[in-house]
Amino acid sequence: MTRILFALAAVGIGCFVAITLGAAANIVLIVAGTGLATLLLALSPAETHAPQRLDETSEVTTSPMPIEDHPAFRAIIAATPDPILIVRSGRVTAANDAARDWLGDYIVGSDVRTAIRHPAAAERLANPRPGSQGGTIALVGLGRLNRRVEMRTIALPDASRFVLLTDRTAIDTAETSRADFVANASHELRTPLAAILGFIETLSDPETGGDETTRQRFLAVMDKEARRMQRLVDDLMSLSRIEASKFRAPTDPIDLAELTAQVVGEIANGQDPRADDIAVDAEPALPLVLGDRAQLSQLLHNIVGNAMKYGRPESPVEIAIARDGHHMVRIRVSDHGEGIASEHLPRLTERFYRVDSARSRAAGGTGLGLSLAKHIVERHRGRIDIASRAGHGTQVTIALPCADDEDRAVPPS
Repeated sequence: MTRILFALAAVGIGCFVAITLGAAANIVLIVAGTGLATLLLALSPAETHAPQRLDETSEVTTSPMPIEDHPAFRAIIAATPDPILIVRSGRVTAANDAARDWLGDYIVGSDVRTAIRHPAAAERLANPRPGSQGGTIALVGLGRLNRRVEMRTIALPDASRFVLLTDRTAIDTAETSRADFVANASHELRTPLAAILGFIETLSDPETGGDETTRQRFLAVMDKEARRMQRLVDDLMSLSRIEASKFRAPTDPIDLAELTAQVVGEIANGQDPRADDIAVDAEPALPLVLGDRAQLSQLLHNIVGNAMKYGRPESPVEIAIARDGHHMVRIRVSDHGEGIASEHLPRLTERFYRVDSARSRAAGGTGLGLSLAKHIVERHRGRIDIASRAGHGTQVTIALPCADDEDRAVPPS
């Protein structure tokens, strides 16, 4: 009875502490499972049933049931989405479905060094240090290239070890992305700011600042750098707003052909010398899409602007709008520039990623245009594809879902 009370207290106190400290649900589950193991072992046949007396000299010996054989424990690990293993004497004695998906169906009964092919994990599980109660270690490449895993081990009362594997790849990638974002944003802001401060210092010199030609040239550079900072801040604010609204699907009916014509008109009114190179081919009677007009306008400005900046001078910038199956409308923007090498394509929508940093900055780019485009398309439940070949130009294809009400389709002009 003392062992039962102790086990119940361990379960209650462990779960209370874990929840109070804000532990994740799977960690609370592990604490509860460990306590449950202690409780089950405490309720072994030796204590719950009186031994039968065979004769005066005989002894009745009982051994506790292995933890992995208890139905309640099997139900717990089966319901856990993270991989779980039970290891005893260097062998895997139980594994849930998630562990089998990661490591293979053969792992139960295998040597732990064969089941988990990682030196650090094998050392921890096959040769535990005397008195070791477990702990946490980080693993890379377990079950899949570049997968980052946190392995937790807990010593159970029956001399086995409870092993929990948690995939931290997405979390670590997000943390790295945030750190890179802050570093890149700081660098992008510091560069024009340093130029502005340097020119201000120069203009403050009575001798240098007194020359009208020099002053006007420096002021023009300062104006250019200040506007570059303004564009960057505007893009950062836009990115923040889009991310904040990404879980709210837009609901306004939008005519993509009409919106594209409006964007092309705005580009022409901006006196861009390449505005005359834009050619639009829109399929008639296109259905409307559900969207955010301001965000879709920004999307088109970014994609068409890139095609104009990076296409060859006087080469056409082609915009084709057509149906894409029965439920999507497709916009394809093509340029005839130098193109992009294939190794760069997967990273083009990353924040501040540039194929050619010097050329991008010279063209006035902030490094956020395609990242903004990606987030806008994702919010609209669409897709974006970028195809390019060096020397043959680039195609950006955006597909957006149609509005549900087919009666809103645009009539033929």
